[in-house]
Amino acid sequence: MRAALDAIAAFVREHHVLTLATSRDGSPYATPLFYAYDDVRNCFVFASAEDTEHTAQMKANPFVAAGIALETDTVGKIQGLQCRGRIVVSDAADARCYYARFPYARAMLPTLWRLEPSWMKLTDNRFGFGKKLLWEAAAPVK
Repeated sequence: MRAALDAIAAFVREHHVLTLATSRDGSPYATPLFYAYDDVRNCFVFASAEDTEHTAQMKANPFVAAGIALETDTVGKIQGLQCRGRIVVSDAADARCYYARFPYARAMLPTLWRLEPSWMKLTDNRFGFGKKLLWEAAAPVK
């Protein structure tokens, strides 16, 4: 499972936008967000204003899904990550991680959030058509 997490982390570090999927009362919502990835804690940190629909949904239901994709027309290069996890309020370590990647964002004083993944699946056609690497937290978040 460590090899899968290492491959997932390598992919995640190459990108900076994830699509976050939230839901509340049977109403789904998806939004693209800039993120920073914390290798040590295996989490995604992102900024989101308090007055957005996805923030309202995250507060009502912290269990979310996310995706990151490499855009390509070449089948042999297709890569994409699917993820499930839980949203929590960020801490000082998250702020350091996010501002290290996006220093200009500090001036906006954004609200930061952390996505703690409980399950991730990386599809990577470079290792064979439809090759999937799975990672699951030792104690999945429920």
